[in-house]
Amino acid sequence: MNSQIPSFNALIEKSTIEFWNQDALTDYKGITLQYHDVARKIEKLHILFENSGVKKGDKIAICGRNSAHWAVAFLATLTYGAVAVPILHEFTAEQIHHITNHSEAKLLLVGDVVAQTIDATKMPNIEGIINLPDFSLAVSRTDKLTYARENLNAIFGSKYPKYFRQQHVSYHKESSPDDLALINYTSGTTGFSKGVMIPYRALWGNYDFAEHVLGKKLAPADHIISILPMAHMYGMAFEFLFEFLHGCHVFFLTRIPSPAIIAQAFAEVKPSLIIAVPLVIEKIIRKKVLPRIQKGPIRLLLKTPIISRKLEQRICQQVNEAFGGRFYEIIIGGAAFNQEVEQFLHRIQFPYTVGYGATECAPIITYADWKTFAPGSCGRAVIHMEVKIDSSDPEHIPGEILARGTNVMLGYYKNPEDTAATLDSEGWYHTGDLGTMDAEGNVFIRGRSKNMLLGSNGQNIYPEEIEDKLNSLPYVTESIVVQRDNKLVGLVFPDYDEAKIAGLNDEGIRLVMNENLNELNQQIPAYAKVSAIEIQQNEFEKTPKKSIKRYLYK
Repeated sequence: MNSQIPSFNALIEKSTIEFWNQDALTDYKGITLQYHDVARKIEKLHILFENSGVKKGDKIAICGRNSAHWAVAFLATLTYGAVAVPILHEFTAEQIHHITNHSEAKLLLVGDVVAQTIDATKMPNIEGIINLPDFSLAVSRTDKLTYARENLNAIFGSKYPKYFRQQHVSYHKESSPDDLALINYTSGTTGFSKGVMIPYRALWGNYDFAEHVLGKKLAPADHIISILPMAHMYGMAFEFLFEFLHGCHVFFLTRIPSPAIIAQAFAEVKPSLIIAVPLVIEKIIRKKVLPRIQKGPIRLLLKTPIISRKLEQRICQQVNEAFGGRFYEIIIGGAAFNQEVEQFLHRIQFPYTVGYGATECAPIITYADWKTFAPGSCGRAVIHMEVKIDSSDPEHIPGEILARGTNVMLGYYKNPEDTAATLDSEGWYHTGDLGTMDAEGNVFIRGRSKNMLLGSNGQNIYPEEIEDKLNSLPYVTESIVVQRDNKLVGLVFPDYDEAKIAGLNDEGIRLVMNENLNELNQQIPAYAKVSAIEIQQNEFEKTPKKSIKRYLYK
């Protein structure tokens, strides 16, 4: 691998020393750690790891909601030379047990909520469970670990009798950019979980990309809000690692971030950059902005060319303020973006862009700055990466999106079959997503190849394209399209709040959905027509990335 790639742990060391007296990590409405506090806590964890017998290359699992101590534990694991195994706190206890066992983790660090649900007896091989809030021991299975924790402050004091200073910061440097940094599990379910092996070069590739495109837009000490789970590569790479290395101040929403909490945090923290999944943006736009402008007079004014530009600028300003008013751009990724919302944002010239990635690329594959972004696309191949479409006519005929470069994983942990099926002999990662690419290199997602349905006459039907149109119709919160006996059926979870405000009962909602069905079928080709809409009483079950778990619905 390219010897030009610098040590990632050396970058952590450098930023810790350089920004020593600046604010680094804050739990929103809680503690703030400066860079020197982070360094001191990392050093204490290193002493704990060393004295309890953790070796370089051992696995350390971390499972809890985003917090300053989660970030410290992750940095401490990497800079010690161990392999981090971030686990989504939203996984069930069984899933957490499975991942901890499968990854052969030696230690497990847990948040307070997770600590209540897991059962240590189901993880017979771990040597200890450590509480993230205060790094106390929940479970210890070795005398060494118990002794190390009980005597931690004394060992630290004798090692640094005068005080812990910048010159004491010295971290393990990976011997090769291909060294394993972390294992990230894409799912918690035994049959589906694949441990993606992320090398240091992929962490560096994502950091270097962000430094190239955003480095001049963000200053050290600028604010960032971490909303996405850090156990996901998207949140980890672009709401934590890049900003920490750049000298920014990261605010963690430590509890489940409801739309109200997110709105309050935007107003108070005023972040310089916003990273989000479509659901967060769509909810804020639909609830806070669209109702204001869909009222009669404003709607008419928007159709008047000269007045409309001024009005659009005012609306753009309102949307800006809803997100704190001080950010360079909003980067949206992780799932498909609703076209109606995107067209609205593009029309008012709002600074948004859509990126594309995968856990297997840690995660970034394509991106474009909002000023050069082509609406409907997800940008162009990023620095250190190549992208191609596996199609005879990539501009017009969708094909699988393939990616190759510095950011690509080493493979799946203990899973050579899936690795061979996903990484080909030329180093191309097969994403499983379908797309087209225009002459400028802009990539357009056309659907997941594994979600593709086959029409009765052999046509390829991409349910996401139908769902996008369906989600724009009245009183539809979310939907999925399934196939039954060669017929397509739309499952819809209605916006019960809006329906209640409008005085609609269940029968009224059903009549609106019948109208929606007619409207939908006029917008799509005959072979993709939907035969019926079925109303769901409850929200669809979601993955932590807020994608609907399609396999649960038939």
